[in-house]
Amino acid sequence: MAAAAAEEAAPAADAIRDGFAELERQQELLASCTRLYQQLTEHFGSLERGIKSRSDSLRARRRVVELRASRRLDALRRRELSIDASVKLALSRLDALAKSPAPKRDREDGDAPPSPPQPSSDDVAEGLAALCAAMDPAGFLAFVVERRKEVDALRAELPAALQRCVDPARFAMDAVSEVFPVDRRAVRSPTDLAWACVLILEAVVPALADPDPEIGAARPMVPQAARDRARGMADEWKEAAERKGGVEGAKPPDAHAFLQHVATFAVAEKEDKELYKRIVLSFSWRRQMPRLALTLGLEDDMEEIIEELITKGQQLDAVNFAYEAGLLEKFSPVPLLKSYLEDSKKIYCISDNVSTSSGQSGVNANKKEQSVLRAVIKCVEDHKLEAEFPLEDLRKRLEELEMAKTEKKKAASSCSSGGPASKRIKGSAGGAMSPSKAGRPSDNTGAPSSPATATSSSSTTAFIGSPASHVSYGTGSPYSYDRSAGHALYCGQSPLPMREPYAYPPAVPVPNVGLGMPYQAPPMTYPIYAGYNSGLGAYGNAMPPAPAFHQAYYR
Repeated sequence: MAAAAAEEAAPAADAIRDGFAELERQQELLASCTRLYQQLTEHFGSLERGIKSRSDSLRARRRVVELRASRRLDALRRRELSIDASVKLALSRLDALAKSPAPKRDREDGDAPPSPPQPSSDDVAEGLAALCAAMDPAGFLAFVVERRKEVDALRAELPAALQRCVDPARFAMDAVSEVFPVDRRAVRSPTDLAWACVLILEAVVPALADPDPEIGAARPMVPQAARDRARGMADEWKEAAERKGGVEGAKPPDAHAFLQHVATFAVAEKEDKELYKRIVLSFSWRRQMPRLALTLGLEDDMEEIIEELITKGQQLDAVNFAYEAGLLEKFSPVPLLKSYLEDSKKIYCISDNVSTSSGQSGVNANKKEQSVLRAVIKCVEDHKLEAEFPLEDLRKRLEELEMAKTEKKKAASSCSSGGPASKRIKGSAGGAMSPSKAGRPSDNTGAPSSPATATSSSSTTAFIGSPASHVSYGTGSPYSYDRSAGHALYCGQSPLPMREPYAYPPAVPVPNVGLGMPYQAPPMTYPIYAGYNSGLGAYGNAMPPAPAFHQAYYR
């Protein structure tokens, strides 16, 4: 009986076990289906959100385009209706110029041809007005170059003076044609006059503007012949830049002058928009670049330009472009300024930790940090952001850096002015140093005096404290970045290699020439020390010429 019961129970247990296994498989299948459903739901939800976001973006762009098109159509209608009034205003301006007194000339009737008017050296406005009224572009450019130290007065007086020209467009192009698009001067002195071209091309814009105040510079009054000439000058500059390796390698004032030329005479080409964008990105730090970008038709690319500037770590430039383009909602200035400070802090901290052969790492880091702080402070003040971005901490840090710089200068001056080293330098100022003294070891460092100390008075003066010397700490070179590092004369930590004492040649007896006792002839020649050669047989003290630097460019 028991065996029969066991045999009957075994199939039932197997059926129950199989049933539970089937239930587990069904449960796993249900869980898998649930997970798949969730994944599909999330996927389709993501697609719907993406489509909705793109649709919203397209709708917003469409509204912007429609608004822009509407504004441009309205502007075109206003310009069309104002043509007659603008012509009358232009004719009245010409009549006023014709009735204005002619510039004074230093001749009488029947004399030699008139010489160019000589402007008063004390009155910039009078000089500019006389040159413009006489249509003397060569004298005009020379006057601007001569008054380069009075650039603020020039910038204030140039627009009014250029309005006295009969043909401002031709006059401006004639004035800059000697140096733009290429420098055609036989003697290039001063070296770079691109700043003067920028100044003139900016100042002539009001003179070319439409007389109707509602239109103004939106419709430059440039004759077709002048516009064709301006287009040819722009093409010539592009060709010259490409021959020199591309627009990115052009000098900043030259590239700025090109963009200003295109904007002034309204000769921008659609196919050159990428070229304009490359130049704007390459020289975005120049103050006028945001305005020029909009004038050249890059308003649709401003967001991309700002994002690229942020990626390149040029947040200050991005702030200026955002203000000019009205994109402050998308590119908030305060977070950009904070990001710029953080990135700059990392950069000059890294440079401070990297030691250089001239020992200038700390000085360079101090200068970089001061430059960053001043740039941020100026940006905040220009855009009136003091309420959102307080400047007390930045100004305090800037004062600390300036005090540290002053203390370092005092320490270096006191260290260089005391001790035997300065005595040797002062002794050499009056004449050549004796070779025996040059080879004698120092009293305080145990090192021989460097050949750099055996210099003439001119080199000693430049070495000690001449304004043009810019002596680096611990080097004998005025510019540590383009010359090999010299020995540490002042406050040096490592002794110099010992030099063998100078051996005079043996005394040679000479016959008695009538004096009471014979004398020995002194040595007549000595070896030239460390490559210094002044052309004399004994000592050389000519210092290598200081490297030439470009003059500060006008911004």
